[in-house]
Amino acid sequence: MMRLALAKALERIAFFLIGCGGVIVLIQAFWITYGVFVRYVINDPDGMVTEATALLLVPVAFCGLAYALISDAYPKVTLLIDNLSPRVRGIIDRVNLVIMTTVGLFFSVAASEAAIRAYSSGAASEILLWPRFYFWIPVAISLYAFSLTAIAKILIYQAPTEAFPLEKEIL
Repeated sequence: MMRLALAKALERIAFFLIGCGGVIVLIQAFWITYGVFVRYVINDPDGMVTEATALLLVPVAFCGLAYALISDAYPKVTLLIDNLSPRVRGIIDRVNLVIMTTVGLFFSVAASEAAIRAYSSGAASEILLWPRFYFWIPVAISLYAFSLTAIAKILIYQAPTEAFPLEKEIL
């Protein structure tokens, strides 16, 4: 029961993060539109647009990780896997989740360290002078959410039951 509560909490966090990513994309869209307008209509380019949208791409790239894992939206090559027995597919799924968890935790620690170092050094972007840790904190949070979601998926894993799932789609 506790595992399911953890999974539901992580799902809410993933929805929140994907919403944050969507808001950032909307901000980027408006900012880029503004940049194009002032460059070509007013003929006065805004030097901040390129750097701002590039910096905002970093957190956006990671905001959807946990949601994609919950939605099982990562690409899979199922040509061979679907023809394996449910037991073997289950083993492959769990090994895949362990690998994803390990990689996620590694990058979570790396992003946390980058955020701490950026905060300690006072590093800022070149043109806007935005503190760099502003961009590393959402990345670290997204990576931790992804890693915890992968761990939760391992804990509540349910093995596939159908021997050949593609037969249903064909018939």
